Amino acid sequence: MSSVPPSHGPVEPPETEGAGSPSRSPPSPSPPPASFQSPHTLVVRGNLQRDLFRLGVVPCAAVALALTGWFTHSRLQTLEAAFDAEGQAVARQVAAMSDLSLYAGDLPALQNVANAALRGGQVTRVEISNSAGIYVTAGPKTPSLAQLRMFTSPVTLREASRASAFAPAGSTAAGDTPIGLVQTFRDTTAYTRERSRSLIAGIGIALVALIAAWASVRHMARTVARPLRRVSRTVAALEAGHFEVRCDVVEGGTRGTHELAVLAHDIDRLAERLQRNRQISEERVREATAVALQRMAEAEQAALSRARFLAAASHDLRQPLHAMGLFIDGLLPGATPAQRPAVLRLQESTEFMGVLLDDLLEISRLDAQVLTPAIVKVPLVELFDQLDAQHAAAAVEARVRLRWSDRGLAVRSDAAMLRRIVGNLVTNALRHAPEGGTVLVAARRSAQGVRIEVRDNGVGIAPIHQGRIFEEFYQVANTERDRRRGFGLGLAICARIAALLGTRITVRSALQAGSTFAFTLPAARLADVTPPEPPQMAPAPLVGLRCLVVDDDPAILDGSRALLEQWGCQVECVGTGAEAIARLGTGDIHYDAVLCDLQLAGEGDGVDVIDAAKRLQPDALAVLVSGATGPEVLQRLRHGGVMLLTKPVAPAKLRALLTTRRQVTV
Repeated sequence: MSSVPPSHGPVEPPETEGAGSPSRSPPSPSPPPASFQSPHTLVVRGNLQRDLFRLGVVPCAAVALALTGWFTHSRLQTLEAAFDAEGQAVARQVAAMSDLSLYAGDLPALQNVANAALRGGQVTRVEISNSAGIYVTAGPKTPSLAQLRMFTSPVTLREASRASAFAPAGSTAAGDTPIGLVQTFRDTTAYTRERSRSLIAGIGIALVALIAAWASVRHMARTVARPLRRVSRTVAALEAGHFEVRCDVVEGGTRGTHELAVLAHDIDRLAERLQRNRQISEERVREATAVALQRMAEAEQAALSRARFLAAASHDLRQPLHAMGLFIDGLLPGATPAQRPAVLRLQESTEFMGVLLDDLLEISRLDAQVLTPAIVKVPLVELFDQLDAQHAAAAVEARVRLRWSDRGLAVRSDAAMLRRIVGNLVTNALRHAPEGGTVLVAARRSAQGVRIEVRDNGVGIAPIHQGRIFEEFYQVANTERDRRRGFGLGLAICARIAALLGTRITVRSALQAGSTFAFTLPAARLADVTPPEPPQMAPAPLVGLRCLVVDDDPAILDGSRALLEQWGCQVECVGTGAEAIARLGTGDIHYDAVLCDLQLAGEGDGVDVIDAAKRLQPDALAVLVSGATGPEVLQRLRHGGVMLLTKPVAPAKLRALLTTRRQVTV
């Protein structure tokens, strides 16, 4: 079947083949593999035109060759018999005419008989001889006997010679005893020429018959194969999706219905039905696409609304939460023994709310695609040591053995993001491991790189829940929403970070059989890893560090002032961006750190203040402290290279940042 190449334009109907156009038979489909063939599968080889040609030409050729061979053989036998009969007849005639002359020894008479035989033109040489030494010849003696054929006849006395007195003694009947021998020679040149002409004529007749049979069968084969080829091309076009193509094969006679015309008509009807079905399907697809696009637009609008809601709610919640943290941290040193438990509870609640808002911010940043991984070579031994120091106390408190196995491997990844993924998985495993259980963090080589696994022997996860554990706020065994057991955002964050790193977290778990979370990263040679520089220790506390705090919330200004002064810093607080820029531009005071909120009263925002600080006092540490977590805000800060602390800011994090700054300036 000839294939029709797919095209975007209209497909022309198959061309009508003329008598002189070369016939190109469509390639036959290859039979299915032997493993898929049933015992009753009919395997067809070749093509129809070749089969018809073979069916018509081979019998005609066999019959023509057989008849030609038989007639040629008969003709040659007739020529052979006539040639031999003429030569033998001449020999007998000469023998009959020379009996008395040979008996009497009349040599002139014998010579006349021989010459008379030559004059007949049927023989080229005559020899008459007997045992008494008589030998008479006529005709030239040809040196080459290959072109001559010899015929012999004995010479006997005729019936009338029996009563002759010259009869030899002892002869009782005529012809009983030969008295001599006659030999005649005929030239075979003419006979050979006639024989060759007969052979050539037979071969010519056979060739004419074969050519006539070939032309007739070829015409009949083309007559049969042409409509089949049209049908094959039409089927190929239908298979390619061009349902507008037709066979265009009609019945030309009036005596009955041609089977090929019926087949072509059925194919045309099938094409029309397929074309109608495609039109109906395209209409349904267009309708379904329109509905899907509408629902997609609604989903995108809902996602944007959710993002805006989360950004607004996050900012509105972070402002008072940040102020609460500052005040609680400032009240804790001076609290009485009776007040200290309540202040600690307030601090714990504030920390839980901060963790929830940080997780929401992390998901918002990942969805906004504002994070770009910095791919470096990470030795797993250092990563596991850091995570072990971070989670060892929690493992001891939960009475769970925490084991690490790096096997001396290294990977190519973002160190901070990788630490976040493994840390979240370890936290989740410690939370669900039984008392006295074990959590194993292991790395091993695989075909794709290095596979990192976090295993626990806890209660496991049922298959019905394994497909949803990476959704936000989905927790399997925390229906009471105990905040001490997490918020259901850790695995969702891990899945997003893994996708950002070009990998995927897989889970293998069963009830009462523990769980295994794993992902694969590209391997790196440990010898190529640059050893980290040893951390520099802060040489001095924060006493005398000059800080400028910019915020339009009086509570946050008061809390920040109290906390920073408690650390020994010199603090100036302003409420507007214009005032902050004016303080920075005086040149009288050089600030070590500028802590500014994003949303400020009046014109401009915190980014303008940070830019002014970088321009007017480039040695100052310019930090934006904000509760805004919208994707647009995060992308703007990322493009501007602004350092961001997300509210609520943990006092320890702020102190560590200011201590680093103090270490640089000292």
